[in-house]
Amino acid sequence: MSKSVEQSKAIIQSMITLASAALGLVCALAWNDAIKSAMKALLGEDEGLVAVFTYAILATIIAVVVLLVLAKASAKVGGEAAISREAEG
Repeated sequence: MSKSVEQSKAIIQSMITLASAALGLVCALAWNDAIKSAMKALLGEDEGLVAVFTYAILATIIAVVVLLVLAKASAKVGGEAAISREAEG
């Protein structure tokens, strides 16, 4: 393969990676706002310490569940999962 074709592939792969990261950030911020709004609706407008920790715990639980679902989906299609279990073997 010529050097210019390899460079073009590298540039395109970098652009895809950057675009994916940017879109992921936009989605994360949108979910952040959605979860904050839901917490305000459930807990009221209070932004005290309890509300902040409740939000952090809820966001962590959601993130873990989403990552586990994505890992299972990746394993079903034959991809490498970002999370693997050490006990499996």
